[in-house]
Amino acid sequence: MVYAAGLDFGTSGARLVVMDEAQRLLTEVRVEFAETDRSWDVTWLQALEALLRQVEPGVRSQLDAIAINGTSATVLLCDDHGQPVTAPLLYNDDCGQACISQVASVAPAGSPARSATSSLVKLLWWGAHLSAERQGRARYFLHQADWLAAHLHGHWGRSDYHNALKLGYDVGGLAYPDWLLQLLESEGGRQWLPQVQAPGTLFGLVSTAASDRYGISRDCIVIAGTTDSIAAFLASGAQAPGDAVTSLGSTLVIKLLSHTRVEDSRYGIYSHRLGDLWLVGGASNTGGAVLRQYFTDEELASLSQQIDSDRPSPLDYYPLPRPGERFPINDPQLLPRLSPRPADPTDFLQGLLEGMARIEAQGYERLIALGATPPTRIFTAGGGAQNPAWTQIRQRWLPAPVMTAGSTEAAIGTAKLALQGYAQAQATAAIEGST
Repeated sequence: MVYAAGLDFGTSGARLVVMDEAQRLLTEVRVEFAETDRSWDVTWLQALEALLRQVEPGVRSQLDAIAINGTSATVLLCDDHGQPVTAPLLYNDDCGQACISQVASVAPAGSPARSATSSLVKLLWWGAHLSAERQGRARYFLHQADWLAAHLHGHWGRSDYHNALKLGYDVGGLAYPDWLLQLLESEGGRQWLPQVQAPGTLFGLVSTAASDRYGISRDCIVIAGTTDSIAAFLASGAQAPGDAVTSLGSTLVIKLLSHTRVEDSRYGIYSHRLGDLWLVGGASNTGGAVLRQYFTDEELASLSQQIDSDRPSPLDYYPLPRPGERFPINDPQLLPRLSPRPADPTDFLQGLLEGMARIEAQGYERLIALGATPPTRIFTAGGGAQNPAWTQIRQRWLPAPVMTAGSTEAAIGTAKLALQGYAQAQATAAIEGST
């Protein structure tokens, strides 16, 4: 029997699951991040240890593979031994805004590195603001998932190309592009770049120190991880070209597995690489945040039951919580369209849900028009997935069957990645052993 652990480090806590090779869930534990004066790196390490120690010792000692996901563009600089030289900068930290012009002058138009919160602008910001003493001690620029995984395998300076995408790594050519290397040569920081490999490939065996500390077998392998959003996609059950996932949370996010890579900065669209396929995504500002401006959770549940989903609403809404939209329409001044408002709250709610369904459909149409593989199945995640009326309305508008995601837990997707990595490592070892 093969046992794999997936760890998900989010914004408010961390989760660990253990599953076997049949993807049966054996263990699920969670810790919340406490509000303290300690640096985030200390909090993460305490959570890593707390999660592993909650796993029954008999299971923990038999783990065959471990993988970790983290929040995209959460980064830190560390020395040769993994000790932080800086406090981590979180995914939403925009301290590097002043560096955007430097990136924009050389990076391709669709590059995610051009964002004010990207890994690259944070690296440039450190290059410009760190003291000479700290710069001298710094050796590796690592993402949250990279740094935590290295505490298990002991080889510092390794990353995966999902996390490295916002660093400017070229996931098409599988190399750091010349524009990035030249930029960092002139601005500083090139020497801190990590080695990048494919998610789901072997980082290394659990180190002796980690084995002794956490009670994990020295034969357990650590697999290159991913970001939290991609881990959630992997958990959904989507796996073939044309499989898509719509996340109905505070905002509406769609991801589509495509044969073709799609990039369009006008709409915030970019692609992650998944093996030989591409995970194309876009995000609208519509979603649950709009609904909660008008209804409580109890009202949403009650009124949704009264909707006749087979009867289309005559209302033509574009529900937004505030002005501005990027996908599927690119208009920072776009006003919400929420009138006329009927007296019956059930009719008003149906109009909102139908407006969101139209936006979702337009999102998939936009991706297809830009060259993405048309969807054949649309898995649904997030709180909206639990609303049957919304599901029926969406099915009328969407171009493919709608189904509930197998799971929405990023830790489960990461455990699946660990199982995949273990199988690949075993196959490689078998081939090498036969030659």
